[in-house]
Amino acid sequence: MPDPLVLLRSRSYVQLLVVAALIGIPISALAYGFLKLVAVLQTELFDDLPGQLGFASTPAWWPLPILVLCGLLTALAITRLPGTGGHSPADGFHAAGAVAPIDVPGIFFAALATLGFGAVLGPEAPLILLGSGLGVLAVRLAARDAPDQAATIVAAAGSFAAISSLLGSPLVGAFLLLEAAGLGGPMLGLVLLPGLLAAGVGSLVFVGLDSLTGFGTLSLAIPDVPPVGHPTGTWLAWAVVFGLVAPLLGRGITLLAVAVRARAQGRPLVTTPALGLLIGGLAVGFGQITDKPATEVLFSGQTALGPLVDDASTWSVGALLALVAAKSLAYSLSLSSFRGGPVFPAMFLGAAAGIAASHLPGLPLIPAVAMGIGAMCTTMLTLPLTSTLLATLLLGTDGTNVMPVVIVAVVVSHVVTARLTPLPAPAPAPRADAPSAAASSG
Repeated sequence: MPDPLVLLRSRSYVQLLVVAALIGIPISALAYGFLKLVAVLQTELFDDLPGQLGFASTPAWWPLPILVLCGLLTALAITRLPGTGGHSPADGFHAAGAVAPIDVPGIFFAALATLGFGAVLGPEAPLILLGSGLGVLAVRLAARDAPDQAATIVAAAGSFAAISSLLGSPLVGAFLLLEAAGLGGPMLGLVLLPGLLAAGVGSLVFVGLDSLTGFGTLSLAIPDVPPVGHPTGTWLAWAVVFGLVAPLLGRGITLLAVAVRARAQGRPLVTTPALGLLIGGLAVGFGQITDKPATEVLFSGQTALGPLVDDASTWSVGALLALVAAKSLAYSLSLSSFRGGPVFPAMFLGAAAGIAASHLPGLPLIPAVAMGIGAMCTTMLTLPLTSTLLATLLLGTDGTNVMPVVIVAVVVSHVVTARLTPLPAPAPAPRADAPSAAASSG
């Protein structure tokens, strides 16, 4: 493998930068189209289709058949197409490296079925995989003899472009990918420059397409946030509490997801629709208990997060706790067998828990939401820097005021999560009487 510093100074690296900028245009446009397709499918299935079938209003039981179909279509994509629809989200969020182009259709259809039909996962992981696969495809079409390192760098640039505006800023997406990949040293700059360039171009494409379609720029910032003031000692104490409690909920979600997956993966065409039925049942039960829309339990929470915070005064503590419980279970079941990302459901759960906690003494709404999001994202993603940025990005210019207590919540959550997570089993020691490789080859 060439020295990264030598490659950084070479003419071929300049060519890589040009390729990264060029592929950022179609990949970000395709990512924008995928997000639009998911949104249209959700609206059609949950809002428009009941009326088209003659119902005066959406029946309370409506999520049940839709989520069964969600499970069936997802299972078909996982089992019938190459690549198993991407990695299982129950394993946590991680950078997958270069994706084989042959796996792209399976990833696309598994994610479309999962997200469009209401399972509780987000689009960030499929977009990262799709961007990587399309980047590799672009390299192979342009130069079949391109070295593997070039394909890896362009694949990373494709991932950067695909999520360039999904998290509200191309910088947040860059931090997400770099922190998940654990890159450092010369390799960091080698991957970062093409990635940032592709992300910048992708953001411009998102803005341009928004001006043409009016779909939206997908900013996570919550408008009209009231002034939050400066942190106090009480806020600091609550930050520690958030950091201690969030890992308990997050680890419970993950452990249940892994346990369910172990029992469900043998017959996915049967178990995944059954899990979809359970997810739909949680949504229906929540709606009947609280008189809130059942769809609050479904989907990633990406578009529902802002309205949840804006309408916090309309939610009782009981309804918020029911939402956290139902959404957590639905999230866990979705992680076990469906295909999508963990970021937005974690943010939504953290915000809902923060709103509920804001009814306690000395804890204003906005800092509670920010600390809840930071602590919950840290537990589910194990990416403390990205989690801090996500929590403060929501508050716009006021984010800097709450960042100190968010950092405390994130650090405590990260340490507690590490203590609750078992260490991987050590590799078995070689047997003393085992023949050596040299002896066996001779």
